[in-house]
Formats: sequence, C-alpha cells, structure tokens
Amino acid sequence: MSSTSSPSPASKHSSGLRAIWRQRGAGAWLLWPVSMLYGALQSWNALRMLKQQQAAGVPVIVVGNVIAGGAGKTPVTQAVVAHLKAQGWQPGIISRGYGRKVVAGQDCREALPDTPASDVGDEPALLARSTGVPVFVAAKRIEAALALRQKYAQVNVIVSDDGLQHLALARDIELCVFNDEGVGNGFLLPAGPLREAWPRPVTAALYAGQPPQPLGLSPAFALQRSLGDEVRNGFGQSIRMSDLAGQNVEAVAAVARPESFFAMLADQGIAPAATQALPDHYDFESFSRKLNKDSTLICTEKDAVKLWRNYPEAWAVPLQLQLPPAFWELLDTQLAAASAHIRGQGSAA
Repeated sequence: MSSTSSPSPASKHSSGLRAIWRQRGAGAWLLWPVSMLYGALQSWNALRMLKQQQAAGVPVIVVGNVIAGGAGKTPVTQAVVAHLKAQGWQPGIISRGYGRKVVAGQDCREALPDTPASDVGDEPALLARSTGVPVFVAAKRIEAALALRQKYAQVNVIVSDDGLQHLALARDIELCVFNDEGVGNGFLLPAGPLREAWPRPVTAALYAGQPPQPLGLSPAFALQRSLGDEVRNGFGQSIRMSDLAGQNVEAVAAVARPESFFAMLADQGIAPAATQALPDHYDFESFSRKLNKDSTLICTEKDAVKLWRNYPEAWAVPLQLQLPPAFWELLDTQLAAASAHIRGQGSAA
C-alpha cells in the first residue's frame, strides 16, 4: 500500500505561494503593491552592484534563473562543465554555497569531493564530487573566483552556479534556466515568482516544457531531463536503475520540486511504496524513514551528499540533461569571442 508523507510547514507555505504565482488572481493582486517595492529595491541593488563590478580575468559563464525556487541550474552547470572539458577547456566552478554554516573568517573556501555539505552547501558539494574540477564558494562570487584562480592557475573559464542577479561579478555569458512553470503570472516577488523583471537580455534561455512567455529577443533552447541509467550508494556500489523496479522502495527528495522527482521515477517504472517530500536544502539531521530498513531507500543525487552521512545504503539517482547541438555551438562561439577579447585586453595593457 502506497503512502506519502505530509508536507512540512515550509513545504505547505511554498505550495501556497506557488499556487498564487500561477495566475493573476486575487492573492497575486493583493501582493502586487509589495512586489512594486521589491522591484524598486532590486533595481537599486543592481545599480549598486554594477558600480562595484569586478572581472575574474578569465571568461565567466553564469548559470542562473529569474524565478524563485529551483529551476534546474545545477544539472545545467554539470552539463556545461562536462562540455567545456570535452572541448579542451579547464573550467572551475564558483557558487554562493547556500545553506552552509559559515565560520568566522572562512566565508570563502574550497569545496573538495569529501567536504561536508554543511561546510559548503549541498550543490557545491555535489559539483565537487561529480565534475572533477575546482569548486569554490563565497558570498561575494568575485572572491571565490579570485581564490580559485590563485590556487588553480590553469583554470581558463569559470562557471558560476547561480548568480544571475549578483551583478558585482562581471560575466561574459548568461544562461537563464526555466522549469516547466515558465514565468508563472509574470509578477515580481512576492506577488509572482520573478526575482527580476522578464524578459531581459541573456545569452540563451534554457527551458523545460514550453518556452517562457514573453521570451524577448534571447535565443531559447529546449532541455530534456531524465534519470540516469545507473544509481550508486554511499558504499561506492553501483547498480542499474532498472534493477529497482519491482522492489519495495521508499523515495525521498529535499529539492524545490520533489514531486517532479517522484513523477520521473514513475516514468521509469518505479512506484515507491512511500515518499517523503522535504524542504529544499533540508539537512537530514532529523530524518527518519517511513518504511523498515529492509526496504530500498532512494534519493536525488543532490540529497545524497547529506543523506549518506547516516544512510549510506541509500541509492542516489543522477539527473541527466540533454541540450540541442545549436546551443553548444552558440556557447562555443560566445566563449571563444570572450576569451579572445580578454586576451586582447591583456595585450593592450
């Protein structure tokens, strides 16, 4: 018999707002005056950061979004880094490191494959383990970029996981990621999901489902997400995803849209007997299973970096992403131009 966990208070709050954000109903219009204040503050902050903008000295690719909540930025970052490595680049990754515990004097630090997620954030911990490239975190992205380059002089392109609104970091390429909800009702926070007004110019918009409307003049590319063919646990063991079909499975997800993960499992023929949808960036310190230990526990790859501390038997399911060749051609062209421009500036100096 299938069972599903009750949403946490944070999850209920998030679900309520997301319902308001889907259309311009009474709730959205009630919050609209507050969104105008938010927009004014956001514009002022953007101008302030632009005045302080600093360059990293190598091309910077920002993978971000304009909507609140998860849009799938980290899988795009993983895909971009894998492509750059295949093309002969030596990339590094920077991030804010959301959700980490910052120790005085250690805001800027490196995320190594064995660094706890509590020290650097779950996404940087995952990126450090999955990409094989240097990863640094800092509240001020330029500090992370400069520290990364100081230690790894061979790095010749930096990918920022999130940071589209962090304009204090100069960037050469901006990739804006959308999930299948697009821009919702098109209002700014808190009346809608937008962190900043859209449309706005970006190098490319990447979307699941339908293109975000309005799209503006930026080129847009559809991305396809699917679960990987192989899963692994905290003991370093691997099995095929298909081996989980028919087992007594408990699925857990602490991501922005856990229901999407559960739906993708169903598409693979895996029907969990129990699911737990937890708040995004949940630390798993108080996590307890709904089923007995003889059942099979599965989770997202992002959650595994924290869940494995106490449940190393959990199978982590990776997310795979496909983008059309035209996108990679655009990225390669823009990156080559940015690199040539930076080299030209160095020669002129």
